[in-house]
Amino acid sequence: MDLTPLSALSPLDGRYAAKLATLRPLMSELGYMHRRVQVELTWFVALSDAGFAEFKPLTAAARAYLAGLMNDFSEADAQAIKAIEKVTNHDVKAVEYWIKSKLEGHAELQAAGEFVHFACTSEDINNTSHALQLKGGRDQVLLPVIDTVVARLTTLALAHAEVPMLSRTHGQTASPTTVGKELANVVVRLQAAREKIAVVPLRAKMNGAVGNYNAHLSAWPDFNWEAFARRVVEAPELGEQGASPTGAFGLGLTFQPYSIQIEPHDYMAELFDALARANTISIDLSRDIWGYISLGYFKQKLKDGEIGSSTMPHKVNPIDFENAEGNFGLANALLRHLSEKLPISRWQRDLTDSTVLRNMGVALGYAVLAYQSLLTGLNKLELNEAALAADLDASWEVLAEPIQTVMRRFGVAGAYEKLKEVTRGQTVTREALHELIRSLEIPAAEKERLLALTPGTYTGMAAELAKRLAPP
Repeated sequence: MDLTPLSALSPLDGRYAAKLATLRPLMSELGYMHRRVQVELTWFVALSDAGFAEFKPLTAAARAYLAGLMNDFSEADAQAIKAIEKVTNHDVKAVEYWIKSKLEGHAELQAAGEFVHFACTSEDINNTSHALQLKGGRDQVLLPVIDTVVARLTTLALAHAEVPMLSRTHGQTASPTTVGKELANVVVRLQAAREKIAVVPLRAKMNGAVGNYNAHLSAWPDFNWEAFARRVVEAPELGEQGASPTGAFGLGLTFQPYSIQIEPHDYMAELFDALARANTISIDLSRDIWGYISLGYFKQKLKDGEIGSSTMPHKVNPIDFENAEGNFGLANALLRHLSEKLPISRWQRDLTDSTVLRNMGVALGYAVLAYQSLLTGLNKLELNEAALAADLDASWEVLAEPIQTVMRRFGVAGAYEKLKEVTRGQTVTREALHELIRSLEIPAAEKERLLALTPGTYTGMAAELAKRLAPP
């Protein structure tokens, strides 16, 4: 059976394949191979610049050719590496052999072929490649889609900053707020969570089989290999701002000075936990919007040809928020396993991280898919101000709070208890509250202020708080 979107085992590569086209080149097996080639060639070029008599600096033409191998890496190249792996049964060695095959016919490069993968353990290549994958996945795909969701929420919050809405605490009517303020709450939370994701340093090590530069020092005992490895890891990537105009290659990551054979993966746990936190906030939002649609606070824009139910033609189901919630849950299940498992390795190395790490793209894929669904749902929302106003007008009991608070201000004994007696578990009308207000022994001006209050105007600073958001 040929692999197609219909035969794919994962829905990320099946039903939702088109939605993840931007993530796939970065987080797939193809993306992993591409990054391995990048790391191997970056190390190779850096060695030529290290000052060793045995490996002179590469010419501009040689550097340009190697940059082309990196930048133009194709699926055909990846297939060629896979073919070599069938013989070697070792994926990193297959990359090394493929690179050496590409040096053939180029006298300068072929003569230096033994410096490909020089003094490296496989994990020097793999851990840096994983960090580069996460760099691309986070910065090019994940953060932009979160930013788009935050921007849409901000637009909605500012547009509806003054629209009053009945609150519900414990599912019961409570002090009113505004639609904009409730959305602003989520904006602020997501912005904070997004920054936690963005600032996690993506770490990499290039220190050999058990983290001590053993092989490196056996070749050149007097060379400062740690400083060299740091330069390779931290120098900007080709094409990045600050990249060397002389043709030096770097990885643009954060150097990890202490490790066993593998980079400890603590930064990965930090990153995945930060993403899971943002996802949890978004689950909370998805469920709340779902509920507001159920209450009639929001309508959903219709699209010609769409069907809400196979038997009930009137329905417009909130499927985008349901899809978002489900995919956020899948993402978090994977992210939490990754963050709990990856920092654990028996002694100096075991292989349990390898197969788990190959699912990083799956975890990010479900998160990206969820944010896309959430954004689609947000873009369909239309506020139903009539439903909001009707709900408020049927809930005069919420004014028991301001009335008893003003009574307390003026020393009316038993203020809370008196309001509890006339409102708790009862249908409270405007007329009944006004009768109570007129009977209070408080200044006349305060009576008039309370008499003018309605559920729709009792919103405190909600509108002001919502308007504090910076426009997108």
